[in-house]
Amino acid sequence: MKKTILIVDDEESILNSLRGILQDEGYEVITAQSGEDCIALVEQELPDLVLLDIWLPGIDGIETLKHIKAKVPSMPVVIISGHGTVESAVKATKLGAFDFIEKPLSLEKVLLITSHAIEQSRLEEENRLLKERMRQDYELHGESHVIRDLKETIEIISPTNAWILIMGENGTGKELVARAIHTSSRRAAKPFVEINCAAIPEELIESELFGHEKGSFTGATAKKRGKFDMANEGTLFLDEVADMSLKAQAKILRILQEKKFQRVGGTKIIDTDVRVLAATNKDLEKEMEEGRFRQDLFYRLNVIPLYVPPLRDRKEDIPLLAEHFMSEFAHKEGRPLKGIEDKALEMLMVHDWPGNVRELKNIIERLVIMSRSDYISSEDIPPLLRGSDQIKAASGTAFADTFRKAKKIFEKAYISRKLSENEWNVSKTAEAIGLERSNLHRKIKNYGLEEKKKDRPSR
Repeated sequence: MKKTILIVDDEESILNSLRGILQDEGYEVITAQSGEDCIALVEQELPDLVLLDIWLPGIDGIETLKHIKAKVPSMPVVIISGHGTVESAVKATKLGAFDFIEKPLSLEKVLLITSHAIEQSRLEEENRLLKERMRQDYELHGESHVIRDLKETIEIISPTNAWILIMGENGTGKELVARAIHTSSRRAAKPFVEINCAAIPEELIESELFGHEKGSFTGATAKKRGKFDMANEGTLFLDEVADMSLKAQAKILRILQEKKFQRVGGTKIIDTDVRVLAATNKDLEKEMEEGRFRQDLFYRLNVIPLYVPPLRDRKEDIPLLAEHFMSEFAHKEGRPLKGIEDKALEMLMVHDWPGNVRELKNIIERLVIMSRSDYISSEDIPPLLRGSDQIKAASGTAFADTFRKAKKIFEKAYISRKLSENEWNVSKTAEAIGLERSNLHRKIKNYGLEEKKKDRPSR
């Protein structure tokens, strides 16, 4: 598709000359002889580049540039300046012009600057689309109340520089939360650097974190930048922070407090400005009680705590997540899948997902690859899920005709499972699921779960 260039000049000879050379190079060319006409064409045609003369009848090039940038900030504008107007051209570049060309025009320079301006515009648009795609990749999917609350909290805390401790089981999406915070922060244009604290050997922790100078130890054949150096002005994500040794924790604490470090084998003090996000799947209070995690580091990291709920506590999000993952993998694999059958979704809803969202994502990827029809059906569901006691119990009933009926069936199965988990202690179950005890008693009676309690095996 041809790129369109708008030439704005009140001299007919310049318009004709530029039109000819640019058309010969394969560009679509439109012209205007005043600032007013230029502004109208910019709105109508949305050209890929504007070549704009400083001296124009009516509003001049500077005012025209201001109008263009106010309406289409990303549109590249190259200023054409006559003798004695270079100062004005420099002013124009400060107002957002891409570059300027002096008269008499060098057609070779015109072509070179035109090519550079259009290429930079293309790269900026590509960068914008990539950032938007990244933002979508790190979007939390779900409409359950716990996920809505989490999204609202992320929206509030992301623009700040507060340090955040993200807690949750393996596979719940703690890294996704960390990246979502970064991409919505004022540091989004700067690096996001992850440290897998469980994977760094203790003898290499200093080199990984702070870097090292050439020859500082055996094998250090070149200077190396550390993670803190790489994350400067950006975000540092300490994943599985509880798996660090106490020695490593002490080194992390020191740099977090001082915001300075030295490379291994170096003498230069390096300042660092990082926002720290940490994540763990462990109970840090218990880890502190048992002497495996430093209290001072905990209180340094735990400025704002975030909890990412397990998938079993937000099962209403499973259909949305399953459809999202199906679309993602179907596109990746080139499969023209149309959706997931209700019966298959029912089976996914009943499973407890001990591996959380990660497990669901892996299952959906497998289903996309293995399914041979336009829809993922219940027959495609792996035997491990199809054979679970919960699905057998719900078989033939959870495939409801209405949302109200489906909700009742799900609620009955959910309450039954929670009662079983709490050994049919109604008070304990009510507290665990956030219901009034009297309300839970009423639901137990309405769903006939007293009989199920009688049938349960004695211990």
